[in-house]
Amino acid sequence: MSFKQGSGRLAFKTRLSNSRMESKKAGWDLDRAIEETTSLSVDAKPTPTVRPDSDFASLVTHAMVEGASTGSEPPFTDPIPSRMLNEYVYCPRLFYYEFVDGVFRHNADTRKGEAAHTRVDRKKSGALPEAGTKDGEDRKGGARKKNKKRADAEEGDPAEEQEDALPETIHSRSVSLGSDALGVTAKLDLVEVRAREDDLFSAVQVCPVEYKVGSPREDDDGLPTLWDTDKMQLGLQILILRENGYECDEGILYYRGTRQRVRLPMTRDLEEWIVETIGAARLCAASPAIPAPLEDSPKCVRCSLAPVCLPDETRLLVEGAPDGAKEASELGTDQPRRLIASADEKRVVYLSTPGLQVGSRGDVLRVTKKGDTVEEIPIHDVLHLGLFGNVGVTTPAIRELCRREIPVSWFSTGGWYYGQTHGHGLTNVTTRIAQFAAAADERTCLRLAQSFVRGKIRNQRTMLRRNHVEPEEAVLKRLARAAGEDAERAASLAELLGIEGAAAQLYFGRFSGMLKSGEEPGSGKEGGGEGEADEFFFHFDKRNRRPPRDPVNALLSFAYSLLAKDCTVAAAAVGLDPYVGFFHQPRHGRPALALDVMEEFRPLVADSAVLQAVNNRVVTGEDFVRAGTAVNLTPAGRKRFLQVWERRMRQTVTHPVFGYKVSYRRALELQVRMLARVLTGEIAEYVPFLTR
Repeated sequence: MSFKQGSGRLAFKTRLSNSRMESKKAGWDLDRAIEETTSLSVDAKPTPTVRPDSDFASLVTHAMVEGASTGSEPPFTDPIPSRMLNEYVYCPRLFYYEFVDGVFRHNADTRKGEAAHTRVDRKKSGALPEAGTKDGEDRKGGARKKNKKRADAEEGDPAEEQEDALPETIHSRSVSLGSDALGVTAKLDLVEVRAREDDLFSAVQVCPVEYKVGSPREDDDGLPTLWDTDKMQLGLQILILRENGYECDEGILYYRGTRQRVRLPMTRDLEEWIVETIGAARLCAASPAIPAPLEDSPKCVRCSLAPVCLPDETRLLVEGAPDGAKEASELGTDQPRRLIASADEKRVVYLSTPGLQVGSRGDVLRVTKKGDTVEEIPIHDVLHLGLFGNVGVTTPAIRELCRREIPVSWFSTGGWYYGQTHGHGLTNVTTRIAQFAAAADERTCLRLAQSFVRGKIRNQRTMLRRNHVEPEEAVLKRLARAAGEDAERAASLAELLGIEGAAAQLYFGRFSGMLKSGEEPGSGKEGGGEGEADEFFFHFDKRNRRPPRDPVNALLSFAYSLLAKDCTVAAAAVGLDPYVGFFHQPRHGRPALALDVMEEFRPLVADSAVLQAVNNRVVTGEDFVRAGTAVNLTPAGRKRFLQVWERRMRQTVTHPVFGYKVSYRRALELQVRMLARVLTGEIAEYVPFLTR
């Protein structure tokens, strides 16, 4: 390890192994470092190995030496916000998601905390005087605030309580400070500033006060004490104030749940623990491998990132990857806890009427036509926005949707998927690097492609068994063999593509047996008038596209375009590049990864939606028009099919591996997240989504 200290800044030169295995060869183990630092108890600290007379800088140096082996340098030097170190103590995996990958989601608990901090920030604040001044007047002209007791029963503000006992106090709120030695930054809710009673000419004495929504932990004697996460956050604030020249011996944490002020005195043990934890967090931040999920932890239940982390699901697949047909109970493993909602309460908004304009006003999307308001939609209810043809959107609306990470999908009038506009909130570059590396490796591409194709063919077989009026046993056997031994024996992507094409020919050759519209040529029930009735009956001979030449193929093409859009949205949400695939090789303008992931969902979602629309007579011959050899949906027909599509995407199904119910849209997201874990090496094999 080499370092240099100059102008109060501790600068580290960094180097990191590319994986956990390489890190172990180098002499240090990331998982072990995380386990040791997060399991440390401040109340029961092992005997410190640092010399008692060490100064603060040497304490930092010692911690970095302990965190890395000889010859291995500290791997991360960027400043870390104190809130992220709080998250590291709570869960290293949560820290990695939020700090490294840039992922954050709100839940009820985070909303409450945000509201509490907003109320604190709104209160009047005095300026924080510079260190070393005894008055409340700093060099920038901040005014002293005289003691004045104020009752605030609703807020229960700790800063206004017990002020009569203080000689003279300034309350400074939302104070932003940093530590060069520790390499951390912090925003302090409140700093109480006062001169010492025994020496009015000494430096000012400060005390940070932090607000929390919950309740304190009880120690063995039943007395209130701080949680380890709160000790980290408040202890860091004390150390940062000290480094900036202030005299600070303790901090106060105010728990709104019980209206209690709990004090935290700074001790040598606490200081050592904080510095060691910062060192371990830096190793974690620099590692390309995310920490393992917590095992059966109650913390996961209330974690806002549980739907992203998927702790139980990940452990299930790590401990014993199923073949896709087995459920968790058959694997000898407990079923994962339901930590995610079965379906997203937000909705997809599709707009296809020419001339519509989408704007934003506050928290509302405003849809207008020729200046008249057509509809107003709360932005927080929108999952993503789909625009067809000549539908406009204002720049402020695009900016607000990007800020909120709500994607906008662009389609032609006929339903061709052009692309997507979205923000760039994700920063998990290591996942995309792993994706690019896998896409460049032929063996990895083949292995993943075999899983995609196996899932697609097995689900096609399932569709025929469920819906065909009289499925041929010979065809079912050939599809089963194609999904099994044929796909497994494929030695190249070209051979696998041939197997997939032969299976598709078998499947679509029997697709008409699943259509039950009951209309025949000449019945006069499927057209818009005489001469059109026989033209648009629902008969299917074979798959054709670009352009589709009959109503069923027009519906299939439109459904596959919608599915590609949803898979692109899911890939972008996880942080993968939708245009770098494994089975579908990269080509200009083609979302290859989205096409890969959608293979196993084509029969279950797209084909099924088409069958529902036709067999339930949601669309009829009047919903199609012909332009040359091409057949397209009318605007009214497209609107009706979009309703069928969204019902299918929101329909819940029992997950074949995890055992709980999820919507098909949620299942898409789960599959992409599992694929990302395969690419980063957290899970060994990709398990396709299969139904019986």
